[in-house]
Amino acid sequence: MSVWFITGASRGFGRALTDAALAAGDQVVAAARNPPPGDPAGPRLDVRLDVTDPAQAQAAVAAAVERFGRIDVLVNNAGYGLFGAVEEVPDADVRALFDTNVFGLLNVTRAALPVLRAQGAGHVVNISSSAGFASGAGRGLYSAAKFAVEGLSEALRAEVGPLGIDITVVEPGSFRTDFLAPASRRQVAVTVPAYAGSVGAVTSAIEKNDGHQPGDPARAVTAIRRLVTTAEPPLRLQLGSDCVRLVEDKLATVAGELDQWRDLALSTDYR
Repeated sequence: MSVWFITGASRGFGRALTDAALAAGDQVVAAARNPPPGDPAGPRLDVRLDVTDPAQAQAAVAAAVERFGRIDVLVNNAGYGLFGAVEEVPDADVRALFDTNVFGLLNVTRAALPVLRAQGAGHVVNISSSAGFASGAGRGLYSAAKFAVEGLSEALRAEVGPLGIDITVVEPGSFRTDFLAPASRRQVAVTVPAYAGSVGAVTSAIEKNDGHQPGDPARAVTAIRRLVTTAEPPLRLQLGSDCVRLVEDKLATVAGELDQWRDLALSTDYR
């Protein structure tokens, strides 16, 4: 029996993971901004958590330990999408995005790490995105936030791996959750006509894709549950054929550029 601490547990992957863990006989701390009334003695503990509030993160982790005695798997799932051209997105929207998707993740991770270190065990699963590995028109700021999550996760793995704590970044492609629904994603209110052919086309495609994504959330949850039972889990786990193709394409592009510009790159060392 494992104890899961899942942020953003009220919908999307968070809700699906919560339901699957409970069905498998695990215990779950289901963290959300507006949690339902919970069973005071059951295997599920619902806690109120706005991840942007460090005090709430500390209180939620303390409640988890008080109830279940430990945390085996922390899933940093809370977050949302923001779409628009880099020039179009207002500064306040960018900062709000980073407050939730990056600093919120840091708040919860910092609160949980002392528990995991004391245990000498645990697995932190940071939910990123295919956009956290390869960016594109219309999702530059969202990608920037997810790139930050990937960078700090790489460092965390090097820092806490020797202490018995695993770190994995999960990079989902397009899955049929409510991520693209208006309640989950945010778009700029004022657009620049010059970007209609690039960002506008992407935005239209996103709207049309809602409800038609190729990824099956139930299969993604099964994959994540398998991940956390693996003896040597990877730093990154791609989910979905579209994400795999995107990663392969970017790796090929980077390798090609490196070969093309290798001589110039190497010309800058002292001789």
